[in-house]
Amino acid sequence: MAVAVKTQELAPIKKIRDIPKEEYYVPGHRTCAGCGPALNYKLVAKAAGPNTIFIGPTGCMYVANSSYLCTPYAVPWIHSQITSGGAVASGIEAAYQVLIRKGKREGELPNVIVMAGDGGSVDIGLQAMSAMMYRGHDALFICYDNESYANTGIQTSPTTPYGSNTTFTPPGSAIPEGKRLFPKDPPQLVIGGHPAVKYVATASIAYPVDLMNKVRKGLNQRGPAFLHIHTPCPKGWQFDESKTIELARLAVQTGTWSLYEWENGEYKYQHKPRQFKPVGDYLKVQKRFAHLTQEHIAKIQAFVDAKLKVTGIPAVPASPPQAPA
Repeated sequence: MAVAVKTQELAPIKKIRDIPKEEYYVPGHRTCAGCGPALNYKLVAKAAGPNTIFIGPTGCMYVANSSYLCTPYAVPWIHSQITSGGAVASGIEAAYQVLIRKGKREGELPNVIVMAGDGGSVDIGLQAMSAMMYRGHDALFICYDNESYANTGIQTSPTTPYGSNTTFTPPGSAIPEGKRLFPKDPPQLVIGGHPAVKYVATASIAYPVDLMNKVRKGLNQRGPAFLHIHTPCPKGWQFDESKTIELARLAVQTGTWSLYEWENGEYKYQHKPRQFKPVGDYLKVQKRFAHLTQEHIAKIQAFVDAKLKVTGIPAVPASPPQAPA
């Protein structure tokens, strides 16, 4: 006789003081000072809790977190190839479903979470992520976005912004702007192409309660969910490692990063500034953009403004600086 599969129901976190004190991403890793992806992992693991299995495709959070046969995870974690995070998660979720239905395992279905970089999510790992979404597996796929292939030397990725200086897109006389392509939009790839998905959200490490609640909401969702998290990288973006949170918040304040949920076809927005700061405020504190001209910056501002209008947030351009009297 088949047994009904019980799933976990994680309560929302109302205030920062309500965040669980238990740690499931603990000391012992080798991430850089000010590492945005590491803070992201800490918050996601806190939100998910002890009955969780992480799948870690090759990337920064694999290389820096599992050297010398040691890992900083207090919950089960498995490494997958960079191409196959979604496939490994699909197999784990399907196996637990069968074990529980056949009465060979008691308790609730574990939280199955893929923690993949931008490359492992929407570039080399896109096919496995998409297949997991398409088949409707009960798992959460998280893209922690540091906007490059950072673990192999800061190469460009599909989410690297226009104008970035990377080892594959160095600015020079022929191509003064550096990277000439604008980035992919991971949430829209999932929303537009996967009818089984009912919950997609963006988050930022600068807003921890919002991030953790979106993790819990995605895990509570029956079926697949996708979360795109902004995780600044001091090494690749070339900024002071003490400014990680400040930079992440500035991305939201300039409209470069939007915080929203897409749930059952409806958008909800969080932390919308009444007036956006100029995109140049965000660019000037990162040396990867130090070579850009005013023409390049204006092109990025136009891209951000247009994207805000498309996603439903009316863009309010910042007032131009006043000329001295």
